Amino acid sequence: MDNQNTRREFIKKMTSASLAASATTIPLASFLSSCSTSVPKIPSTADTVILLWMAGGMAHTETFDPKAYVPYEKGVESKRVLSTFPKVPTVVDGLDFSEGLESIGSVMDKGAIIRSYKSGDLGHILHTRHQYHWHTCYEPPQSVQAPHIGAWIAKELGPANPVIPPFISMGQRFTMGEAEELKAFHSAGFLGTEFGPFLIPDPSSGLESVRPPQGMSLKRFEARYKLYKELANKSKHLEEGSDYQRASLMRSMEQSYRLLNSPEATVFDLSQEPKEVYDTYNTGRFGLGCLLAKRLAMNGGRFISVSTEYEPFLGWDTHENGHLRAKKMKELIDRPIAQLIKDLEESGHLDSTLIILASEFSRDAIMEGRPGAPVKDQVNQPDIIEDEKFYGMHRHFTDGSSILLWGGGIKKGLVYGKTADERPCSSIENPVVIDQVHQSIYHALGMHPETQYTIEGRPFYTTPDGRGKPILDLFRGPLEEDTKQVV
Repeated sequence: MDNQNTRREFIKKMTSASLAASATTIPLASFLSSCSTSVPKIPSTADTVILLWMAGGMAHTETFDPKAYVPYEKGVESKRVLSTFPKVPTVVDGLDFSEGLESIGSVMDKGAIIRSYKSGDLGHILHTRHQYHWHTCYEPPQSVQAPHIGAWIAKELGPANPVIPPFISMGQRFTMGEAEELKAFHSAGFLGTEFGPFLIPDPSSGLESVRPPQGMSLKRFEARYKLYKELANKSKHLEEGSDYQRASLMRSMEQSYRLLNSPEATVFDLSQEPKEVYDTYNTGRFGLGCLLAKRLAMNGGRFISVSTEYEPFLGWDTHENGHLRAKKMKELIDRPIAQLIKDLEESGHLDSTLIILASEFSRDAIMEGRPGAPVKDQVNQPDIIEDEKFYGMHRHFTDGSSILLWGGGIKKGLVYGKTADERPCSSIENPVVIDQVHQSIYHALGMHPETQYTIEGRPFYTTPDGRGKPILDLFRGPLEEDTKQVV
């Protein structure tokens, strides 16, 4: 195949791929019709969101909700093991984390922790199903493509800086197992391509994401861009989409081109940071993602996601060697997350930036799923541990988990909810589910719970049936002083 045909095939595929982000199983012709109700504005406490995503299932008893510590020794009974790290105190009186999270513990006087999150009952436990549920608030599959929470925010609030994409997702590649399942929720769905994520797989190469391909001059790229627009406007692949979706795709292209030619593109250049700052954040791709998130939050980012990345059997997906892997993951996240909080506070941006740390579910050495809802075991855990690879939390546990929050009107030093101290370490006080998490984020941004669009003649809300309620206990009142408290 000659180069000309190769270019044509590439452009055709790119056009199809752009539409795929908003494709559904029903016709698009009568898709997004209008906002079906006029909802009142509510006061906001934040204008930017940073999601720190612990992909793969972070065990709460090994991180932010430690239980009784049982050190490793050959012959220990699995049922005795609740936490494989000792507790360490945080800056908040009475709040302990597990060893290895001392830096994050030192900034908990600036934020809050939910210790009672319960993941959804989705049948057989799969990471990408639960990640889809967490990021969209809807259980897969859906007859229409549910938008990512970042897409809802981009649509409703628009860009804070007209040049910076309103939804930026960092750290997740789509070149490994379950790539298509991951793509399913990295999407604006029916809201349109322009509100989908600007993807940066490797934050250390963030500037490359907003520059022409290596070896291509700006003049040549501009010529290619002009040709691409002409072909996209005429492409038969666009005829299947609604007028709304075609217009959204074209606006998405215009946004990308505007960023390419803007001085704001230097925000993505981490080499501009002083060496000591860069080195503090540089624990790897996640740490540098936190550094780039800081720069974006200070320069007009709206919704920024930074992932430790989901790849089967790696990262937080600890099917064996749970203790050693958790230790490594803590080294990856502890310093940069704490530094992100400190830097945003020092620059005056923390009060207007809501930061969330979360994972799709937790883990346990013995129980798979939750009490009363048995699911298939996916890990072989011996009753007696004779090999250190079985020391740690391996099975998927959905009945208790931790979520951390900072900034954006969140109470400081708050501990919300509780899990049991003995197995099963389930949520036993103030249980929290995903629609409450989403509506709490929307509440901080001033988005009304009844926000909806009419899709194929029926309302589609930000949370299923519009029933999600924010957790108001998480938020400071207008005259409320910062106190350390337990709810």
